[in-house]
Formats: sequence, structure tokens, C-alpha cells
Amino acid sequence: MQQVYVYDAVRTPFAKMGGGLAKVRPDDLAATVITKLLERYPNLDQTKIDDVVFGNANGAGEENRNVARMATLLAGLPASIPGVTVNRLCGSSLDAAFHASYSIGAGDNNLVITGGTESMSRAPYVVPKPERAYPAGNSQMVSTTLGWRLVNPKMPAEYTVSLGEATEQLVDKYDVSRERMDEFAALSHQRAHAAWEAGHYDNLVVAVDDVARDETIRPDSTPETLSGLRTVFRKEDGTVTAGNASPMNDGAGVVLMGSEAAADTLGADPLVRVVSRGAAANEPQYFGEAPVPAANLALERAGITWDQVGAIELNEAFAAQVLVNLDSWGIALDDERVNAWGGAIALGHPLGASGSRVLGTLARRLKAENRRWGVAALCVGVGQGVAMVVENEDATE
Repeated sequence: MQQVYVYDAVRTPFAKMGGGLAKVRPDDLAATVITKLLERYPNLDQTKIDDVVFGNANGAGEENRNVARMATLLAGLPASIPGVTVNRLCGSSLDAAFHASYSIGAGDNNLVITGGTESMSRAPYVVPKPERAYPAGNSQMVSTTLGWRLVNPKMPAEYTVSLGEATEQLVDKYDVSRERMDEFAALSHQRAHAAWEAGHYDNLVVAVDDVARDETIRPDSTPETLSGLRTVFRKEDGTVTAGNASPMNDGAGVVLMGSEAAADTLGADPLVRVVSRGAAANEPQYFGEAPVPAANLALERAGITWDQVGAIELNEAFAAQVLVNLDSWGIALDDERVNAWGGAIALGHPLGASGSRVLGTLARRLKAENRRWGVAALCVGVGQGVAMVVENEDATE
């Protein structure tokens, strides 16, 4: 087995649904980040790229079934470079990095572009075909933007509740307070704004059209202002609001991965080494728990403990989910290791692209902060979690 490295990462700004990227197709978003990435390597013989692996959670519309292949062609790469799309919902683009690391580690590939793309604005409506010919009744359009669709009637009803209601059930199970949720959400916005102002995203984010920054950051958010927002999924005893949950977004990202020999191919040094991976699952309605066993498994495989981890990038689908995860790991809400440059509550969560964001940000943070060990993790709808441990081999801490 050969070692696997992350060499670079680029993403678009994450725009709000219906915002500045709403007119850009998801395959064009993907092609844009591939193009911007390769502009950094003008001397690269592009035929040396062995594969393109993208994550995408929708796949029902302009992704045209296999958005990785579409983006490769739209970006003008040689037609000889293959592409494959994977779908683990919110964890799709971290799963794409899993797949690349498997093939590189096995020696099958040397250089792979991984990433993810999602346009929640442009997610289509679908109409099921009728069971019989010439139906006389009406047909119903189903939105593919988020959550369950065309559910099999055999699926247990407790599994198929909405993501928001599932999070309320998680709150009930772990007794998470609204106050803590709003406190964490405000911190996400404040950290994201500070990171942009400090220039941390200058080398990570590339402008698309007139959109240069993430659109959903609210730097004036405080626990007090967030506490005034109404609950969305339960009117009487609810806790989940638009302020302590991630928004719906459009965006794309790429992570360039390769073997040790890829350094010569690229003429660049790697950022971090991929050490281990973990995937786990539990009951679908408790999807927010699943990063806990996934990350614990990845840490076990890496042979390290949470005390040794210097940076954590945990996707913030909901503040309640983050708090359940951190509490399980014995990590404080305001621990500076966690999402120090903001998280999805502020930056946004374009489903299939979020894994590339957390991995790319983690790699850059480890370098900037001179930390050795990092963990990237995401919860996944329908009760799954994914995590990856990486190492900054240059760290002197």
C-alpha cells in the first residue's frame, strides 16, 4: 500500500438557495472548480490525471446522472480521463475522497481529482410514471430539493420523518437546550466572518460570476438575536429554527489527491496525509448521532485519541447534532479546535459539496495552525456518518 496525500483544495462560495449562483447549473459549478484548480498547475500534463470522483446528493436533474464525467468534459479535460459519481447524501464528497484514497493506496491511481457539487436552487421536480396506461386522474410533482422523496410504503414510518423532526427527536433523546444550540450557531457565524476577514479563505474560495463570498454568514448573530426566532418543525415545544440549522445552498468544491510520487507530477508538496477513514450507521431518525461512531472508528484505525487531535471540521447540519457529537466526545461547545473558521450553519450546506469543504478546510487549517492531527466528519441523512483522519507531517507541535 502506498501513502495517500491531499495536495490542494478549491471551492466556490456557497450561495443561498435562490441567490447568486441560482442560475448556474450544478455541472457548470463542478466544471468551474476543476478548471480553477488546474489553473494552479499550468505545467501539469492533464493526461496524468487518473480519475475524477465527485459526490452529489441529488442526481435527478442537470447533473445528468454522472456529474463527475459531465464536469470533466465541460472543463475541457482530455476525454480519456474517466469520471464517477458517488452518493452518500450529505457525506458524498468526503466519500469521493474515500474512493480516491482507496485507489491511490492500492497503487491503481497516482493522481485523482475528487469533489462534490450541488444546486439546491435548481433541484428539479419529478413526476412518477403511472402504474397503468391512460390514467384519468391528476399526477403530483415531487420536489427533489431535500429529504425523502417517492418513499417506499414498506419503509417504517419512524424512519421517514423530516430531517428537522428527526433533529427534534435527537434533542429529546439527549436533552439539548435551545440556549446551547443558539450559542453554538452564533459562534459559527462569528468565526466564519472572522476567518474571511483574516484572509483564511483567500486560497480556498474562488469567485463565480459576481459571487465572491459565502452568502449566508450573519456576523451580527448573537445568542440573544437567535433566541427570538420561531421554531420551524414543532410549534409548541420545538427548538430547531432557521438560525440554528444550516441553510440550503448552491456550490461546489474539489480536493486534489495523490500518491507521494504525485508531488513530482504536480511540482508541489502535499498538504496532509490521509491516515484513516470511518463510516457508521444507526436508525435513520437519529442520523445526527452517526458521526460519533464514524469518527471514533477512524481514530481507532489511526491509533490516536481525541486528546491528540489539533483540528476538527464537523459539518453543522444542525446545532443540536453538533452538540450531541461534541458531548459524546467530551469536547466543549466553544473548543477552538472545532470549526475555527466557521461551519455550515454560517457558511452553508450544499449537500454533495460539503465533504470537500470540510476536508479542504481541515487541510489548510492544519498547515496554518501548525497542528499535526485533524478529523473531518459529517452526519448523513437516513442514519449514517463519515469521518477521515489526516496528518500534517510538517507540524512541529
